[in-house]
Amino acid sequence: MRGLLLGLLIDLVSLTAQAADRPDWAFPVADQVQPQSQDADQPKTVPGSAKSYTQKQIDDLKKPPDWFADMHPPMPPVVAQGTATFACGSCHLPVGTGHDESAYLAALPATYIVRQMADFKSGARKGFGVMPAISQALSDADVQSAAAYFSSLVARPWIRVVETDTVPRTYVNPGNMRLALPNGGTEPIGSRIVELPENEAAAVARDPRSGFVAYAPPGSIAKGQALVTTGGGETTACIICHGPALKGVGATPAIAGRHTGYMVRQLYFFQDGSRSGPAEALMHGVVQRLTIDDMLAIAAYVASREP
Repeated sequence: MRGLLLGLLIDLVSLTAQAADRPDWAFPVADQVQPQSQDADQPKTVPGSAKSYTQKQIDDLKKPPDWFADMHPPMPPVVAQGTATFACGSCHLPVGTGHDESAYLAALPATYIVRQMADFKSGARKGFGVMPAISQALSDADVQSAAAYFSSLVARPWIRVVETDTVPRTYVNPGNMRLALPNGGTEPIGSRIVELPENEAAAVARDPRSGFVAYAPPGSIAKGQALVTTGGGETTACIICHGPALKGVGATPAIAGRHTGYMVRQLYFFQDGSRSGPAEALMHGVVQRLTIDDMLAIAAYVASREP
């Protein structure tokens, strides 16, 4: 018993030490100083849709815009509008592709989504954002309804990975979305991924047709491919559990084509113990030896694959 407790203490000390390396670039938080915004009360439109919304309406987390209702099946109330809490479609979009500050839920197994909500609710899964609080407010029926909806959606290409030495200078807007500074110039990318909208106006309007470009340091994709497909001597190959195309196996989720910041956050959370649900135990050993640069490379490669 004493040996077990000592082992757990050593593991806890190790995880705490690793947590000091938290990659802040993967945890977007709204900057206190924001560029001057456009009039939030002016109606906005997107090409191809007859609808219009003001920015205030677009940012309403209890009633997100639905620019193209023909792109998805009928949304249940928990997705379309706020019930006991925010509408799922506000952050994850009606088509489930989400943004880098949230998560790509389309086509994930319903059982996986339900399990994650249970882990948020129990405290087994902690981490970034409002999901722990949202999980407390939702009924089991709401969770089942949202899980069934998002699992029924078709995964589609949403992220383009570009390796580069320099990137636009950026800021994080009030919705925690990273955007290019107006007339902000460029800067070295360093050891980070910078994920930006392909079309900023469309992304801010939550247009479900407009994806993202993830800028990564040169060599990231090749390094990530080695880690994902072979383990690179540092970890277990991701393809063993997530499948050769990274599109999931059974209740194991697909990870191909997912947001880079989200992927890095999850690997970090597995390593520091913030994701500790029963089904996540295997991942703790997988990530134990990964550095932040390893996580970056894995995220770049995974995002570059077809979802």
